Parts: sequence; C-alpha cells; structure tokens
Amino acid sequence: MTPCLTLPDRPLAPIDGSTQGFPVGRIFCIGRNYAAHAEEMGMDSREQPFFFTKWPTALVPGGGTIAYPPQTKNFHFEGELVIALGKPGAAVDAAHALDLVFGYAAGLDMTRRDLQFEARDKGRPWDYGKNFAYAAPLAPIRPVAAGGHVEHAALRLTVNGALRQNGNVADMIWNCAEIIAYLSRFERLLPGDLIYTGTPAGVGPVLPGDTLNLTIDGLSPLEVTIAPPDPAFA
Repeated sequence: MTPCLTLPDRPLAPIDGSTQGFPVGRIFCIGRNYAAHAEEMGMDSREQPFFFTKWPTALVPGGGTIAYPPQTKNFHFEGELVIALGKPGAAVDAAHALDLVFGYAAGLDMTRRDLQFEARDKGRPWDYGKNFAYAAPLAPIRPVAAGGHVEHAALRLTVNGALRQNGNVADMIWNCAEIIAYLSRFERLLPGDLIYTGTPAGVGPVLPGDTLNLTIDGLSPLEVTIAPPDPAFA
C-alpha cells in the first residue's frame, strides 16, 4: 500500500554539542513522584508509580514561545527531569535499567489544571488536562556519554525571575532506574521514548506574558514564554 496522506516528520529534540537531533517517539510521564508535590495535590505521598502520556506533537524542542491553550483558566507549570531512551527494553530490572538511557534534559509538563481536576473528580482520563499542543517543552538533551547519569541535581524554576520551584531530583520517590524498570513491565520501551519523571512542590499558574526558566544542575536550561491564546480558538 501507499499512504493516502503525508504525515509530519517525527519531532527532533536538540542534543547538546551535536548537529544531530533526537527523534522523539512516545512521551511517558510519571505522576506525583515527589512527596511534597503529592501532598500539595491532596494525595498520599507514597504509592505505586502511575503514568500518563503525551503525543510527540506536544513536544516543544528547545523551548521558546507557546500560546496559552484553549478551554482553560488555570494553566500550570511543572518543572521536571526528563529521561531520553536510546535502547529498547522489556521487563528490565532496576540494576540494568539505566543501560537504556541515551541522556537527560530539563522539561516542562504543562497542565490545564482545571480540566485535569474536573476529569479526576469524575473518574475520567486526564487527557484534556495533560495532552495537548505545546504541553511538553524540552531543553537540549545532554547525553550520558557527556556527563553521566543524573542522581543528585538541584531543580529550580522561576516565573518572571521569582523562584517558584526549588527541589532536587534526589528527592524523587521513584528514582530513574526504578521508573524505567517499572514502566518496562507494562510496555516494551523503545529508542526515542521520553520519560518525564515528576515535579517537586511549588507548581502554579501562568498567564500570557510570563516567562518561565527551568534549570537542573549539569543540564542545559529551558526558557518558555507564554503568548496570548491562538485567535483560532476565540
């Protein structure tokens, strides 16, 4: 068969120190992986990992300007460490899980919080709240070969220069190896997969005109500016 349509190319994420791009396949996100954030969301601080997904088209490679999304009045930021996988694996154990990792990056899990909570309260999926265009900004990926694995690194997010999130990836309830191992029990992981590893406390809303800056020690920073809503949705 020949295709009846021409689809967009797979998005490419920038790689530190390289002219090549990292082809992004699937985007997995772990929920409530820092105790303080789980508590600020009104949940227990210790539970089995759970995941939701974003489309590859939600990616914003390198950051930049994104439009305030439609159908929300409570648009939130969540600063996160992101794992980029370079090898496949199924049912891997935690001792070997990091062998799958290509690199790490700073990322934002942008969230329509009002839609997420409405769905949660009705026992419905979170898709409208989490999976939409420009919901996954990502800084350039730093390969493991260039700096090793990320185990202890300060994570800080500012909005218009004011500090909003101040945590450390060492405080994750489930570390990177455990996240990969657990997820690989349910789905064969593939090269090109991204895993957003959760956010520390301090999430909050942003408005058009706001600028977010996310830094994780040892990784390239991420800057995102919120633009007015797309007039097509007016």
